[in-house]
Amino acid sequence: MDQINQLKDHKISKLIWRFSIPAMVGMIISALYNIVDRIYIGNAADIGANGLGALTIAFPIMLIVLAVAVLFGIGGGTLFSIRLGQNKVSDAKDALGTSFFLVIVTSLLVSMIGLLFLEDILILFGASDVILPYAKDYMGIIFFGTTFQMTALAMNNFIRADGRPKMAMMTMLIGAGINIILDPIFIFGFNMGISGAAYATVIAQTVSALWVVSYFIQGRSNIKIKIKDIKPRFDIITTIITYGLPGFSLQLAASLLNAFINRNLYIYGGDVAVSGMGVINSIQTFMIMPIIGLNQGIQPIISYNFGAKQFDRVRETVKLGITYATIIVTVGYVITRFFPELLVSIFNREEELMAFGVMAIRSWFLLLPFVGFQIIASNFFQAIGRAKTAMFLTLTRQVIILLPAVLIFPQFFGLQGLLYAAPFADIISVLLTAFFFSQAMKHLETYTLKETSSTLPDALAEVA
Repeated sequence: MDQINQLKDHKISKLIWRFSIPAMVGMIISALYNIVDRIYIGNAADIGANGLGALTIAFPIMLIVLAVAVLFGIGGGTLFSIRLGQNKVSDAKDALGTSFFLVIVTSLLVSMIGLLFLEDILILFGASDVILPYAKDYMGIIFFGTTFQMTALAMNNFIRADGRPKMAMMTMLIGAGINIILDPIFIFGFNMGISGAAYATVIAQTVSALWVVSYFIQGRSNIKIKIKDIKPRFDIITTIITYGLPGFSLQLAASLLNAFINRNLYIYGGDVAVSGMGVINSIQTFMIMPIIGLNQGIQPIISYNFGAKQFDRVRETVKLGITYATIIVTVGYVITRFFPELLVSIFNREEELMAFGVMAIRSWFLLLPFVGFQIIASNFFQAIGRAKTAMFLTLTRQVIILLPAVLIFPQFFGLQGLLYAAPFADIISVLLTAFFFSQAMKHLETYTLKETSSTLPDALAEVA
């Protein structure tokens, strides 16, 4: 248990980097799954912008898959960390086994629905007649690998919570490395086009999933489980879901948001705008993923010390996390200001797409430096089990503010209005988050760990 005990005793700044650097590297590597696909597809002579458009349509669908993985991975991982902080090892093991079971069952359900209603889903998410064939070729294969994708994403949170951040990074590194190697082989070498990108992704995710499963079953973890332990404990499912709801809601909201954005992009800018937003999504993912990784790294530190009632360490962790996040995201911001043409050209050099991409980068990322604070501060509430506040703050930008702006602004300002909806949502959500966060820092000692009731309706009512 030495890896766990360090959360209580070691210097916070060293702990943050020990846990966060592997997580940050892992998230950047994870981001390469879609980014590398877009780079290769966007530069394929026979696919180009239409392929980018297909991946843009697929993006919000894949966010739904990620949302479910986050629901059980972050939710179960938070409970896992808190129980270890309370020295309740058996309860931590139950959280692990139950989360594993939930991931398997829900992933099979998502895969079945996706394959049965593939074309209808793609049209619903904004695929035009031109883009639809490419999107079907891609997502028809991706849905076959949903179980492996969700297992790798969700259960990797438990490796990190088990005190092995470098091992968690290896999960991402193995999968992304395989994907990067197989992409050009399948797309260009075997001339499989966009289907080759999908096959490369599924194979990579399968290997990652097997790696995660073997970690817990073969005894490399501090808390080993057997196949018989992968079963539901109905008395803690509600707790897992409640802790995971903020992250789940954020990803689900992001999916909904991207679907609406894609539809409005097509209305005001045509297929080229949809394809161009795929480039923006890739750039945004690459800049935000280090912050998500930082957040994942500090989550077990906050959760453990909150469970152990070491509130000064909780405060120090989150404040340092915000500082590091702001520095990281500001570096990305500077790059978007000075090198927008270079960023777009990595994915595609068609003149019309290049013009839209440069305009979109300058508008969409206008207030990017504030985003680091909003992500870390809002997820702080999730780490201490305050699901209601965490979910509200994580939804402010993606739903409560940004979604209405995306729908309303274009009606008055056209395509440019849609792009400026993002910085508008950034500043409003930051102000709201700052208010709640400042109050939490003042009154942290008065907070008690909220144990949820044993029924799902009660848990949903709490976060409504």
